[in-house]
Order: sequence, then C-alpha cells, then structure tokens
Amino acid sequence: MALSVLPHGTGQSFLNLCGEMVCIMAEIVLEQDDPGLRGLCDEFRANNKIPPEKFELYQVKRGLRNPDGTGVMAGLTTICNVHGYLIADGERIPDEGKLTYRGIDVNDIVNGCIADNRFGYEEVAWLLLFGELPSKEQLQTFVRTLNSYRELPEYFAEDMIIKAPSKNIMNKLARSVLALYSYDENPDDTSLENNMRQAIQLIARLPTIMTYAYQVKRRHFDKKSMYFHPIDPKHSTAQSILNAIRPDRSFTDEEAKLLDLCLMLHAEHGGGNNSTFTVRVLSSTGTDTYSAIAAAIGSLKGPRHGGANHRVMMMMRDIMENVHNWEDETELSRYLVKIVRGEAADHSGLIYGMGHAVYTLSDPRAVILKNKARRLAEEKDMLKKFELFERVEKLAPDAFAKVKGERKVISANVDFYSGLVYEMLGIPSDLYTPLFAISRIAGWCAHRMEEMETCGRIMRPAYRSLSKSRPYIPLEKRDAQ
Repeated sequence: MALSVLPHGTGQSFLNLCGEMVCIMAEIVLEQDDPGLRGLCDEFRANNKIPPEKFELYQVKRGLRNPDGTGVMAGLTTICNVHGYLIADGERIPDEGKLTYRGIDVNDIVNGCIADNRFGYEEVAWLLLFGELPSKEQLQTFVRTLNSYRELPEYFAEDMIIKAPSKNIMNKLARSVLALYSYDENPDDTSLENNMRQAIQLIARLPTIMTYAYQVKRRHFDKKSMYFHPIDPKHSTAQSILNAIRPDRSFTDEEAKLLDLCLMLHAEHGGGNNSTFTVRVLSSTGTDTYSAIAAAIGSLKGPRHGGANHRVMMMMRDIMENVHNWEDETELSRYLVKIVRGEAADHSGLIYGMGHAVYTLSDPRAVILKNKARRLAEEKDMLKKFELFERVEKLAPDAFAKVKGERKVISANVDFYSGLVYEMLGIPSDLYTPLFAISRIAGWCAHRMEEMETCGRIMRPAYRSLSKSRPYIPLEKRDAQ
C-alpha cells in the first residue's frame, strides 16, 4: 500500500497500527498441537455427532453405496463398463472382472497393440473421446496433434511451476490446470467444439506439467539437480515421460511399452469412480473445463482413490522391514492381522491394494500388470520382492476374516501391482499418483463432454437434516461452556 496517499504525519501512525495488528494476529495463530485448537476441535466433536444407526433408520446410502456394497445408479454412459459381479434373486454373486472401453474388452485392446508392437495410449484416448477405434490415418493425425500441444504456453513453466514449487506433484497438477484458464483466450465457452479443443490440449500438456513439477520439486525440496530436456515431437506419451524424467534421456523400447500399458489400463474406469464422478458433478453445473479437471485431480490425490498405489509401496516397505522371513506365511499372516487391527503400518486398518468397490474375484487390470510385473521382476533380479507381493495378495483375505469375523471375496486391485511396476521402471514414488492422473485425463474429458451433451441437469442429491428447531439466544444470555 502506498503511504503517499495518506495525510501528512499519518505514515508512522499507520505503520504502528499495522505492527499492532501483526502482533494481535500472531497471538491467535493456531498450531496443530495448540491447546486452543484442541479445544475448538473438542467443541466441534461435541456438537457434530450423527449416530451410525441413523443412516440405516433413514435408509441413507453412505458413500452412495447400496446395502450390498454396489453403487447407487446415478447416470447413464456409453464410455466404459466395469463388471465385477452378477445379481441373481437380489443377491450379489462374485464374478471375474471385466473392463470394456466403448464396449471393447481392454484385454483385446492391449493384446492388439502388443501384436502390432506399437504404443496404445493415444488409440485409447481417441476411442474414449470419440466412441470408435481410429483408422490408421486418424490415429496418425491425432498423435501429431497431441505432440503439437505438448509445449506449455510461453512463460507458464517459469511463472506457475518454477516460481511456486510444491512438495506434492498432484497439488501442482491441480493448480497448473486451473492456471491454464488464464492462458486460454476462450476458457468459458462450453460448446462441444471448445470442450474438445481443451480436452486434447490437456491430454497433451498434463505429462509436461507433471515432469516439470517433478524436476522443480527435486531442486527445491530434495536439493538435487533438475533438468529440462527438449520435447521430442516423435515420442509417444509414454516415451515423452521417460525422456523427461531420466537424466540421460535413455530408456528402452520395452520400458516405454510397459509404461504405455500402465497408461492404457488407467485411462478410464466408468462414471462411478470418485474422480470421474467429480468431473461429472462439476460439469453438470456448466463450469469451465479447467475447474472440473482440477477438482478431479484433487479427488484422485486421496489415498482411498488414486493415492493408493503409493500407500501400497509404503505398506510393503513396512512389511519388508518388520517381517523377518518373507517366505514364512505364518509370520507374514500374523503381521497382516496386525495391519488390519490398526496396530502396524500406517495404523489405518487397511491393506492397501486389496479389494475394490466393483471387482470381486479379480481386477482385470491387476491381472495384466501382475503378469508383466513377474517377467520384469525376473529381469531386474527382484523376484523375491515380487513373490512377497503374491503372498500378501494370497493371505490378505484370511487376515480380514480373522479380524472382521466374516469372509468376503477380496482380490488385488490395479494399485497393488502398479507401484511395483513403476518402481522396477525406476520411476520415483512422487510420480505414482500423478501418472494415474496423466492416464485418466482421457476418461475425465470423455465423461465431461458426455455429461454436458446428454444429461443437461445439475446434480443435486438430498441430505436429510437431523437438526431440531430451537430459539436464538442473545449473546449476553448464553452460558459459558
């Protein structure tokens, strides 16, 4: 604030006043272990209790889940189907998992690309966005278009990433996506044409933002060297990522194809997963693309969603440190029971990477990655670690049954093996969840456009109020608590 606009002689008084305000504010700054803050939290807890039985009484479907664990039907989509169980006479019957993109089994897509020895993520992105497999000419044009948008707007990296580093790459992805709004000459136009343009640009630019944010994080917080390599316009999405994060830009074709496989498998998972539902909720309001996608990134950051693969690796490191004989299933089982009881690992009571909201007998993505992980483990001399993952997968259902007192069909989900694959590829753990976002941006954009073009109604679920009417009490008549 310029003091020259104040009357003569008031400048020092104004500075004194500011100093007093700073002192007053300093007195009320709350630290996490501050007794005052604990008191506020106690006040909140005392006045914000909802007994669990109330949810059942009013038939509230917590987490938008039916009593049998299935998701509440909230919309229609032609983009993806996630199959994990059958319904017979009202009963949920476990079944082998199946994932289809626009009606095509993801296994067939993966096998088709492997047979042709080519990258597949760009083909999957086209399929999700447009609804049909691309012709050879369409795919080539789409790849060229993506490559033309990989570079960030002028000064974006300096102003939005380098000058504002973040310890968490997901946080930087969300902030950068929001910032792209300011670099867009037509950000609020929600026509299909404009949404499509923004979608293609985001699919191309998000990997660049991720790798830049990672390099800046390395320099600022890890005190390591950062390096920004030129973008090669001939690279696929997977190749461009490895090119950007490796100091010598060196990688094998096999490594790039494996990362490409991970991108393909994470690209889409139906409208009901939390981050995609977030995109659809925000899109139903008519907000801009950048706001919707940034919110989805925030959703994916959560450890119960996309952050789970990083938590899997943290959990497995804890197991490796505390289980002396990895081949002793009795010792390993005892430790898994401690994890479920909340006595070990991060004390959450969760065996990360096990179980899924839809899949029961198997997660097809996990099955594909597990097969790849075994072969890579043999090559990387990491077979002992891979076999430990297999034992945890085998013993986890028994651990849950011993603690919970009931047996459920539980299988490994995609997060259980994806972190291990990334580790064997030499990808730092900081990028595990961001890579999920890089993949899923294609599905998010497809769902945004489908929501806006086919639904046309703002999402507005209901919450039943349990508060009772009571009179307002004047301040001087309120008793001190």
